[in-house]
Amino acid sequence: MNRPPLHDRLSALADPIRTRLLLVLERHELTVSELRAVLQLPQSTVSRHLKVLTDAGWLVAREDGTSNRYRHDGRLLDAPSQRLWEAVREEAQSVTAARRDAERVKSVLADRHTRSQAFFASSAGQWDRVRSDLFGSRTELFALVGLLDAGATLGDLGCGTGQLAEVVAPFVRQVIAVDESAAMLTAARARLMTYANVDIREGSLEALPIVDAALDIAVLSLVMHYVSDPVVALTEIRRTLRTGGGRLLVIDMLPHDRAEYRQTMGHVWLGFDAAQLTTWATAAGFSRVRHHALPAAPQAKGPTLFAAVLHA
Repeated sequence: MNRPPLHDRLSALADPIRTRLLLVLERHELTVSELRAVLQLPQSTVSRHLKVLTDAGWLVAREDGTSNRYRHDGRLLDAPSQRLWEAVREEAQSVTAARRDAERVKSVLADRHTRSQAFFASSAGQWDRVRSDLFGSRTELFALVGLLDAGATLGDLGCGTGQLAEVVAPFVRQVIAVDESAAMLTAARARLMTYANVDIREGSLEALPIVDAALDIAVLSLVMHYVSDPVVALTEIRRTLRTGGGRLLVIDMLPHDRAEYRQTMGHVWLGFDAAQLTTWATAAGFSRVRHHALPAAPQAKGPTLFAAVLHA
């Protein structure tokens, strides 16, 4: 943005009301209505002076819903403007009106805080629903993917249509997505075609098309209940993980009584408990298992899920 001419900048500082505005906005970002309360002036007067200051480059405005928030950030000024403001500020701070503004701004900020607290007090019992309506269900879980090591190679084993690979690909160095269903892989390739760091391969869990110790992390999400011999599959996955730091995340169902799943969806196992999974993991060469039941989503109709981390 071009710097306003010197005389425009000087002219903007010539009015005492505008210097009062700059003093207040140097410390706080406020709306027009909040500034009206601080300076005790009509809203039209405040808006007119804000426009002059903004046009002259002394203020920046940020849209916030239907209103704007204004601030004066000296770090954004060039060196001559900074020196000019420092000279004006020293004189302006001693004015009685400016000192009263500084006192009134405390009340305005306190009122803002009170309104915020009142919202949370009235919404505490419904906050989960409010947040879900605004941002979707369990959005924070997707954000946690950002904690992954950016240099990691992750194996999405039994990748299906590539939903998980799509979520994690932006946050890791490489994703190796494996599935034995040609139809699933076709859908995965269509979904993941824009991700250059996703390598899609056809293969089974019992004979993974991945070299030894290639993976930092492997994920087995809602796949293990289809596996005939879990120890064989876990042993093969352990082979692909680097020793001394590689991890396998297993997400699956806790034991349940939905026997119809065997016929309708081809499930081999009706869930797993922690003891059973630990026994299999130990036999496959994993050193440690952390197992935790996941909270059920209110709209979910299936069995409760668990997440288990197996350390290579």
